Amino acid sequence: MNPLDGNAMAGDLRELFTVDVTAARYTCAGCGHADAVATLILWGQEMGQVGRCPHCTDVVVRVVQAPDRVFLDLRGSVRLELPLAGS
Repeated sequence: MNPLDGNAMAGDLRELFTVDVTAARYTCAGCGHADAVATLILWGQEMGQVGRCPHCTDVVVRVVQAPDRVFLDLRGSVRLELPLAGS
């Protein structure tokens, strides 16, 4: 088996990030609570968005938009389940 670099995931990642991520389900790394991203409690919208678990208030996701890129930090999430188009 020959290892590939991350470019081999391009097609799968492109399909994933064309969905409405607020419909995705997260699992909180702090307490294990699982729910839709839309249920997160948002904080600090001036410098970026911080989504906290409504169950334990731990940070699940951070999103910061810069002029030329977006920073996405998912350290507070064990996983993010994204529905595929047409599902």
